[in-house]
Amino acid sequence: MTHPALEMYDYHVWANQTMLNRLKELPQDVYNKEIQSVFSTISKAIAHIYLVDACWLDIISGKSMREAMADSAQLTAGVESKGIEEMEKLYVQISERFKTFLNQQENMEKKLMLDNPYTRPRETSLSEMVLQVVNHATYHRGNITAMLRQMGHASVMTEYALYWYS
Repeated sequence: MTHPALEMYDYHVWANQTMLNRLKELPQDVYNKEIQSVFSTISKAIAHIYLVDACWLDIISGKSMREAMADSAQLTAGVESKGIEEMEKLYVQISERFKTFLNQQENMEKKLMLDNPYTRPRETSLSEMVLQVVNHATYHRGNITAMLRQMGHASVMTEYALYWYS
């Protein structure tokens, strides 16, 4: 049986691709249009989801959270400048790396020390960290949906129950 966290990660990949597919259907200027919202552009929101995924992959692979965050911060400008097709390729690459790593794990409940610089160290299971990745992106896909509506465009449903039927 597949671990529920792995199933949720598969949902995460599907939901991100579903959102990217919707964004590619819209006029090109929508992706980089500046607005007053949670993010100044949808492209920055898409980049943020990717960068946080990359950060968490580094953390579960053994980097300290502080080091992973610093590495992610160094990538920010370059990632934020990419077009939607380039971002789509980056999303495919990071998901393949994530899946390769996760499929090699014998115990998704193994505890890792999470040294969050904003609070205190915490023993956290690998499965909890995967769920954090999924939850984080779900939150920001909701931001993107609101941003699209603010610009007069419909978004796309990416909720988990819809994934069951995809």
